[in-house]
Amino acid sequence: MSDDGNIITDLGLEGPQPNGADTGPAVGIINQYIKDLSVENPNAPESFQWGDAPQIDVQFNIGAREMSDEVSEIELKISINSKSPQGTQFIVDLAYCGLVGMRNLEDAQKHAFTYAEAPRLLFPFARSVIANAVRDAGFQPLLLEPIDFNGIYVAQLAAQQGDDLAEIAPAGEA
Repeated sequence: MSDDGNIITDLGLEGPQPNGADTGPAVGIINQYIKDLSVENPNAPESFQWGDAPQIDVQFNIGAREMSDEVSEIELKISINSKSPQGTQFIVDLAYCGLVGMRNLEDAQKHAFTYAEAPRLLFPFARSVIANAVRDAGFQPLLLEPIDFNGIYVAQLAAQQGDDLAEIAPAGEA
């Protein structure tokens, strides 16, 4: 607390801020929810008798939609297809979303939070929904492996920068 009674936090700010000023960066999950969930068990009850280990294909995609200047909807889409030689055992499609508040962030920070950190925060909950949906379809719960969203984000940025550099690089030899 300073001499004039203001509380000063170490945010790299110089001196006390005017009363009510909100200039520090802030992010947070406001709400999270299932936007869409589809579970199919197309070959039941025969699929419960199949003894072969299934091949499980997991696809995911991250989408974002700006709701206002400070709130975005982050959508984690996960599609799972479990097949064995006899046919499809189950299909799960999930769109799991979170409303995320972001204030006083630079564009690069906002982009990184939207496509790396927010999905990392939402994924454990989406993983639980999928495990329960597969169990409720009559199979052993499917526990998805953790996903390194930050690593994927960094790799995609590097690939995008490589593509941008390839576009401006001269073709052939001079």
